[in-house]
Amino acid sequence: MQRRSARPEPGLKNRRCFGLTRMCGIAGIWNHKTSRPVDRERLRVITRALAHRGPDGEGFHIEGDLGLGHRRLSIIDLAGGHQPMCNEDGTVWIVFNGEIYNYPELRRELLTRGHVFRTTSDTEAIVHLYEDLGEQCFEKLRGMFALALWDRRNQKLLLARDRLGIKPLFYGLGPDGIVFGSELKCVRGSKLLELTINPTAIADLFACYYIPGPKTIYRDTYQLEPGHYLVAGRTGIRRQRYWDLTGEVLRLPKHAYVEQLHELLRETVDCHLLSDVPVGAFLSGGVDSSAIVALMSTLVREPIMTCSIGFPEEEYNEMDRARAVARQFGTDHHEHVVTPEPAKVLEALAEYYDQPFPDHSSIPTYYVSQLARQRVKVVLSGDGGDENFAGYSRYRRHARLEQIRRCIPSQMLAAFDSEPNGRYADSLVSRLRRVFHQIAIGAREGYLHAMTFADASLRAQLFSADLQRELAGYEPLDLFRALYDRAPAADPLSRIFYLDLKTWLVDDILTKVDRASMANSLEVRVPLLDHKVVEFAYALPLPMKLRAGQGKYLLRRAVGRYLPDDHLNLRKKGFTIPIVTWLRNELRAWGEETLFGSQEALPLLNPEGVRRLWENFQRGQSRYGDVLCIVLSYALSARVWAQTPSATTTRC
Repeated sequence: MQRRSARPEPGLKNRRCFGLTRMCGIAGIWNHKTSRPVDRERLRVITRALAHRGPDGEGFHIEGDLGLGHRRLSIIDLAGGHQPMCNEDGTVWIVFNGEIYNYPELRRELLTRGHVFRTTSDTEAIVHLYEDLGEQCFEKLRGMFALALWDRRNQKLLLARDRLGIKPLFYGLGPDGIVFGSELKCVRGSKLLELTINPTAIADLFACYYIPGPKTIYRDTYQLEPGHYLVAGRTGIRRQRYWDLTGEVLRLPKHAYVEQLHELLRETVDCHLLSDVPVGAFLSGGVDSSAIVALMSTLVREPIMTCSIGFPEEEYNEMDRARAVARQFGTDHHEHVVTPEPAKVLEALAEYYDQPFPDHSSIPTYYVSQLARQRVKVVLSGDGGDENFAGYSRYRRHARLEQIRRCIPSQMLAAFDSEPNGRYADSLVSRLRRVFHQIAIGAREGYLHAMTFADASLRAQLFSADLQRELAGYEPLDLFRALYDRAPAADPLSRIFYLDLKTWLVDDILTKVDRASMANSLEVRVPLLDHKVVEFAYALPLPMKLRAGQGKYLLRRAVGRYLPDDHLNLRKKGFTIPIVTWLRNELRAWGEETLFGSQEALPLLNPEGVRRLWENFQRGQSRYGDVLCIVLSYALSARVWAQTPSATTTRC
């Protein structure tokens, strides 16, 4: 792909063919507690478990009780870019997964300070940056990444993850030390920990629709949080946050907001196009993906390869919208229609997600990734637009509830303080009671109430007696309350944006995209989650995001020069599938077999309570659909995590 804006850099062929590494998988072991030598075969096993993330090669570095492993997907196949990689004297080693988009600037800066580069890889730049800045080096990186740095002189291992959590990184703490990897299967496959099920993770899953980090399905096994690094030494481990949003509000002349956002988006998409292989795009037909394709079209000469997914059910199908955008920008467009039968790919996806993951939009994400990978290795997507610019309908809803809350005297709302009966009923009266309850209990609790999938009473129905005893006194929403209260904002809606960026975005949206795309060895880049875009968006005054009952106000204006108003104002459909219809028809027998086909299908759950949920759903109570998806993902993934040899000895 040739970029219109590419300019030669001193000493290099052009800006697009250097500076980026290979997307990959990383893994490692450090027995810092016992100094026991690393088992070479064990390191190979956990590294090769990531072969789908890096099918083009592997590399290892072992020194005594420390071992690093790397799997490579060649995006820019430059000589000398193999990993693990080290500095000149071999005292600093790195394994790295990601892309550093400001590498050209960092490289020039490091050269002026006397560093000598043996490769043109951004991975080597991180090593030299660490030599100069130590732990502060992560603040200089612009991109998506998960990495491990071994500092031999100071006998410490550093793990770091990008600001928004685009790339994953898991670690487990065992009797010998630490084991880490790009996916949870690395920790499980190492057999260095006595893995037992974390009961609070199950409660979180049913309440929230995902397991929020840093927690995982196992005790003593964690995700490294976005914007954090971890330092492991001979005497212990500490975690440190290196980035967060601030409460600054951007004040500009009205016309300047549009121009600043447009220039920022164009520059961000431009740097995300850095690659030595063709870069395509996911195109759903919504505002976000259409904006990315429109901006790409101003920066490249050849037709962009675009991919779309559709469904036979018209209310879920956006292919006509995607085709219109593809025609407008002359893309090389490809489509795939998802039918109920291939939805059973969820059985295969359970192996990639490693723990319960109920978001059934992982199905179209998997198929659009598969479609794209037949033609390219890299795509851009529009993920992050809803979180940054108030695109979800729930944001508009809670803005309206906040307006009502301010207008109704608290005495009149007191009658609705207590939880109403019939939370899952669909009648008008039940819905109104839920709305007034959410108004009465305040902005924070109202939002959390609306975002809770299985409440305490339904969890009690679904959980076994042993699990309930283990969970006595545990409240899944406390983590979310703490994040909401920590948010650097005064208004409730901005606090909600912050909460979703730290939880829903990381543990649902980005997890879905990473596993579904890497299952197909496809790299997905997300320009709207570049940290400069996120910081700009969070600092916007609320009317620049949400105006006249419509979200993405400023984003629509910024890309309005490329896209017609009738497209920008189309009703959002979202990237969802008709799972409710399918589970009542074509997938009903499969669902029954998955849930009730064996006594081992639902560990730690109450089969009778699950059967009651299934029957109520089949009788037409659609509000149980999402909870049923949680149970299905739990049953499918239990075949993975519940079969871990020591995991069956859970203390629940």
